[in-house]
Amino acid sequence: MKTKQIVVRKTKMKTSLGSKIFDVCNAIFMCSLIIVILIPLLHVVSASFSDPSAYVRHEGLLLHPVDFCLDAYKAVAKNKNIITGYANTIFIVVVGTVLSILMTLIAAYCLSRKNVMWNGVFTMAIVFSMYFSGGMIPFYLVVKGVGLNGSIWSLIIPSLISTHNLIVMRTAMVTVPDSLEESAKLDGANYWTILWKIMVPLVKPTIAVICLYYAVSYWNSWFNAMLFIRDKTGYPLQLILREILIQNDTSAMTAGIEADEYLISETIQFATIVVSTLPILTIYPFVQKYFVKGVMIGAVKG
Repeated sequence: MKTKQIVVRKTKMKTSLGSKIFDVCNAIFMCSLIIVILIPLLHVVSASFSDPSAYVRHEGLLLHPVDFCLDAYKAVAKNKNIITGYANTIFIVVVGTVLSILMTLIAAYCLSRKNVMWNGVFTMAIVFSMYFSGGMIPFYLVVKGVGLNGSIWSLIIPSLISTHNLIVMRTAMVTVPDSLEESAKLDGANYWTILWKIMVPLVKPTIAVICLYYAVSYWNSWFNAMLFIRDKTGYPLQLILREILIQNDTSAMTAGIEADEYLISETIQFATIVVSTLPILTIYPFVQKYFVKGVMIGAVKG
């Protein structure tokens, strides 16, 4: 028997002139955006590793350290407030992110089920709270009224669930076929089993993105701490950083440093910024691969 050979010819898609112009403009725009982001970052890092007196004499942006020096980082390491701030922030980020994810998963699963009574009413009420709030004074009075004022839990419990993250998680769970849940119920699974054994594995990309959102939010949070925390030992890292940058309070770090106090205070500010942002910059690459899939699940389907 004769076998016929089918030859598949590859045809190249012709790109129009408009598409080529768009690609070039898009590449130029993205390169410009990268430069705009990288230059300030390089300036901060370079200044933190520069000699204080050499940095003050330098004019313009820094793209490399001037007279490499570690005095600023030595001063930061001596500051007890930064160490306690780091410890407080790590506790807030870890405990807050875990509790926020748990509460968001449970609430999103309830809102994503079609057989839940008044599902639409609850969803609309939650969305309403995303656009309208009582304001700062009622928020402060509520937190104070429940006895959280001055406690580190005042930085975690009032902000456990983000409405935006809840809606994204709910949308991701809605895309899970109902047949999987029905099959699990026939096998005797309860709601907790369905949530942890079926829903959670299927929405892992979204969970990874929401985890990063919560972690970054807790890491950068300083306003609630300024409202509720009075003792410096309870300050998170970002509030310590705010005092150093805005109030220029570097007295606790300049003692025993040979360089002039004013000169080294300039580089200490940059070193503190680097130290406070390094953990988030380190974690981000490991969850970046989940971003496109996780965010698109919540953006395309409603």
